[in-house]
Amino acid sequence: MASVFDKVAQFARSPKGQQALRQVTTKAQQMAKDPKTKARIDDARRRFSGGRGTGGSGTGETTPTV
Repeated sequence: MASVFDKVAQFARSPKGQQALRQVTTKAQQMAKDPKTKARIDDARRRFSGGRGTGGSGTGETTPTV
């Protein structure tokens, strides 16, 4: 019995799979060029990487001092 990965790999090699991969690649390239998408990615990157090394939670929130 073929594993799920084997079935996915077989589909990716088929003509229908190749066509689907081309369509997905084209759509991804279009989205990557969109300024709104770039802004969303930059915002997410800033939020996720902004808190590293500060000992904080990484959410940008400050803990009140007592």
